[in-house]
Amino acid sequence: MDRIRIRGGRPLAGEIQIGGAKNAALPLMVAGMLTEDRVVLSNVPKLADVDTMSLLLAQHGVAVEPVGNDGRTLSIGGAITNTEAPYDIVRKMRASFLVLGPLLARVGEARVSLPGGCGIGTRPIDLHLKGLEQMGAVFELDEGYINGRAPGRLRGATIVFPFVSVGATENLLIAASLADGQTVLANAAREPEITDLATCLVAMGGRITGIGTDKLVVEGVERLHGTEHTIIPDRIETGSYACAAAISGGSVFLRDARLEHLGATVRTLREAGVEILEQPGGLMVKRLNGLHGTDAMTEPYPGFPTDMQAQFMALMSVAEGASMVTETIFENRFMHVQELNRMGARINVHGASAIVRGVPSLKGAPVMATDLRASLSLILAGLGAKGETMVNRVYHLDRGYEAVERKLAACGADIERIGG
Repeated sequence: MDRIRIRGGRPLAGEIQIGGAKNAALPLMVAGMLTEDRVVLSNVPKLADVDTMSLLLAQHGVAVEPVGNDGRTLSIGGAITNTEAPYDIVRKMRASFLVLGPLLARVGEARVSLPGGCGIGTRPIDLHLKGLEQMGAVFELDEGYINGRAPGRLRGATIVFPFVSVGATENLLIAASLADGQTVLANAAREPEITDLATCLVAMGGRITGIGTDKLVVEGVERLHGTEHTIIPDRIETGSYACAAAISGGSVFLRDARLEHLGATVRTLREAGVEILEQPGGLMVKRLNGLHGTDAMTEPYPGFPTDMQAQFMALMSVAEGASMVTETIFENRFMHVQELNRMGARINVHGASAIVRGVPSLKGAPVMATDLRASLSLILAGLGAKGETMVNRVYHLDRGYEAVERKLAACGADIERIGG
C-alpha cells in the first residue's frame, strides 16, 4: 500500500495547476446518461473517482471514451442497456448513487446499491428517495439495493428540502430535466458545482431558471441533446494548496483558480494571515507576517466547506493563539485529530467542535490517513513540521487529488510517494 514521505521545513515557491473540479465532474458525467447524443466534457481531472464513474456508466451501457491524447476530455453517451448499479462499484464512491435519477427519468426503472465512500458520516439518501417519490417514483429495499420504478414518466413536483443537500439537489435536478411538467427545488444547494451542472443541462436543451440561487425551477423537456462543456476548476484543491503555501511559509501561484468560487474559504484564510491576490490567470497565495488563530464553522455554500475543514485545522495547529473549528455537516469528520496530535498538535474535541491551540512547530511522525481530505491535511502538517512524516494509507488521496506529490515537489517540497 502506497505511503507518502515528507521532510518538512521548506517554503513552497512556484506554480500549481488547479485541475477540474471532482465534485462537478462526477454529476456532469451522470448527466450524460440523459441522452444518446454525445456529451463532451473537457478539463476532466485524472482521479480514481472519475475512473470509478466511467466504469459505472459503462455498466449501464453508456460509452465513456477519451477524446484526444491528454486524457482530460471525455465523450459520454449511448443507449442505456442495463439498469443495475452494482455494489462492487457503488460501494467505492457515494456519487455513484446519482445514477438513480437519470435511470428513472430515461428508462423508468433502476436497481441501485446503497452507496459507500469515505467513512466520515451517514450521509443519508432519504432526501433523494423522498424527492423522487414526490415525482411519482416507487421504491423498495431489497438485500442492500434500492429498486425503483417510475410508472409512465416522472412528473414535476414542488420539493422543499428540509436541509441543504448537494447530492439530493443534483439527483433531482438531473431527473427533473426529463420529467413531465414543472419541478421546483426549494432550499436547494448553491455550490458552484451545481451551477456548473445546471449550465451544462441548459446547453443540452434543458429549461432551468434560478441557477445559482436556492430555488431552482425546471421545466421538463421530452428529450435532451449532446453538447460540449468545460468543467470548472476545483475550489477545494485551490483551498488545499492555499493552505500548503501558508503552512510552509511560502508563496505559490494557483493557475486557473477562481476567487469567486471560494466563498467563506477566502475570508477565513485572510483572517488567519494568508494573503490571497487575484492575478491574471489565477491566484497568488502567501503567508503574511504570521498565522493567527481563527474560528471556522462548516456550512453549505457560500459558507466554509466541510471539505476544507481538515486542511484548515492542520493550518491552525501552527497558528498563534487558539481557534475553534466546528463541524455541522458530517458527524465523523474529526478522525484526523488524533493523527495531528501525534505530530505535536494540541487539539481537543468537544462534541461537534475542536479547540485548536497553536504550537510553534509540529514534529514529523508516522500517521495514518482516514479519509480523502484527512489525507491532504496530514500532508500539509508534514510540510510544516520538523523532521520526517510518513503518511500511510494514502489510497484515499487519489480519489480527489491528482499528483499531489509531483505538484508539491515542483514547488520545492521534499516529498515522495513510496510504493507499498
